Amino acid sequence: MKIAVIALLAIALISGAGSSAFAENLPGGFVFLRDVDPTIIQDIRYASANNFMGRPIAGYGAAECVVKREVGRRLRAVQQELAPQKLSLKMFDCYRPARAVADMVAWSKNGKETASERRYNPAFSKADLFRLGYIATHSGHSTGSAVDLTLVDLTADNSRKFDPAKDYADCTAPVAARAPEGSVDMGTGYDCSDAKGHTAASAITPAQRRWRNLLVAAMARQGFANYSKEWWHFSLPGAGAAAYDFPITRAH
Repeated sequence: MKIAVIALLAIALISGAGSSAFAENLPGGFVFLRDVDPTIIQDIRYASANNFMGRPIAGYGAAECVVKREVGRRLRAVQQELAPQKLSLKMFDCYRPARAVADMVAWSKNGKETASERRYNPAFSKADLFRLGYIATHSGHSTGSAVDLTLVDLTADNSRKFDPAKDYADCTAPVAARAPEGSVDMGTGYDCSDAKGHTAASAITPAQRRWRNLLVAAMARQGFANYSKEWWHFSLPGAGAAAYDFPITRAH
């Protein structure tokens, strides 16, 4: 009996050490969103070539949504509200390492601009993105309190996939012509640096307006504030203040 008890205590200690090691994978207060709510769809674009820079961005070692615990809890509540409507949240970006922001700044100043990059900012040069407020040099994403997301109609055909070799229309074009995102039609693509991407833009259809209003209202009920220049960007006031620079790795 004593041997069995000792063995059980040893197993418990090993398990505890494993849990501690797991917890240490992220700084205090941060969690993997999939551990909070695995039903929320993730399409972390900065870990791939399907973004405005055309390549994985520094610090994104895995396509994982990492957020402050309270942000995750409230996203789960939004998801639960949407579920009866056959809708789901879809995450495009969550915590963003400070090194990723620095990578974006360097990219904006490299003096080059490809056709695929211009799809995201058709009306002006990428060098103006920071000045015009479309990208921040000190991002709320780096605090773990800001997220980029959209809605997915779970009853729709979301099978169209992004093809990096295809010449898509710019992000303000009709949904059938621009790069597919497997989500509802919000009037522009994600990361569209254009007046049409402003949440209250007038140059969108009534149906697109209803989708934007639905998303903003559902997020607001959980305390999230929308950024007026980006229909996809929301932050939770008070959830985080300090910027972090730990790399994003795969959830274990």
